[in-house]
Amino acid sequence: MRDSDRDLVRNLPLFMSLDEAVLDELLKASYAQQFPSHVDLIREGDPADFLHIVVEGSVELFSSSHDRETSMAIVSPVSTFILAATIKDAPFLMSARTIQPSKLVLIPSGNIRRIFDKDPAFARAIVTELATCYRGVVKSMKNLKLRTSVERVGNYILRLQDKSAGKELVELPYGKRNLASILGMTPENLSRAFGALQSHGILMDGARIEIIDRSALEAIAKPNRLIDDPAS
Repeated sequence: MRDSDRDLVRNLPLFMSLDEAVLDELLKASYAQQFPSHVDLIREGDPADFLHIVVEGSVELFSSSHDRETSMAIVSPVSTFILAATIKDAPFLMSARTIQPSKLVLIPSGNIRRIFDKDPAFARAIVTELATCYRGVVKSMKNLKLRTSVERVGNYILRLQDKSAGKELVELPYGKRNLASILGMTPENLSRAFGALQSHGILMDGARIEIIDRSALEAIAKPNRLIDDPAS
C-alpha cells in the first residue's frame, strides 16, 4: 500500500485514535486496488472477509430479491462500507459495485475485530461510526415515509447545494436511475418531480441544476434538520 493511501486511512475518524504501531498491525495484509466501473465488489450473503474503504470513485450499495433490485446508498471517498458485517463476522446484507473507475483499500476483517477487542479508543470509534450509520438509516426512513416524491427530490437538491458551499449551479453526481432508487421512486416519478420543481426555484439541463430561488425551493421541500442535517 502506498503511503498516500495509508494517510487517507489514517485520517478517517475511525482510525485517528490508533497509535502508529497499532495502525501497522491493523493494515497488515491490507492492500489498495483499482477497479473499473460496473464491477461487482461484494455480494449479499457472502462472508465479510474485508472492510472496504473507497478512496477514489464511487460505489453503489444495492440489494435484490425475486427479480427486483434497489439501490440502498452511494459511497463516496473517503468512506468505509460495510462495517457492521465486519464487526459481527456476519454475511453482507447488501451487494456493492463500482459506478465509475474506483480505488479501494481492503482491510482484513479479522484485523479489525482483533484491534477492536484490545484497543478501547478504537472500540469507541467503531461504536461512534456505527451509531452515525444507524442515525443515517433512521433519517433515510423518515425521508421515505414522511415526504412526497417532490419533497424528497427538493431536499436532495438543497443538500447538494449545501455540499457545494452554496453554489447556484450543481450537478447530479450519478445517474438518475440510481437517484430514483435511493429516493424510493421510479425514474418516471423522479422526472415528474424534477418537472414540478422547475416552477419552484430551479432550472434543469440534463444532470445540471441551477438553483435560482432557494427560498421557493425550501418552501415546497420543507427541509427538516432532524432529517437533512448530517451533523444532527
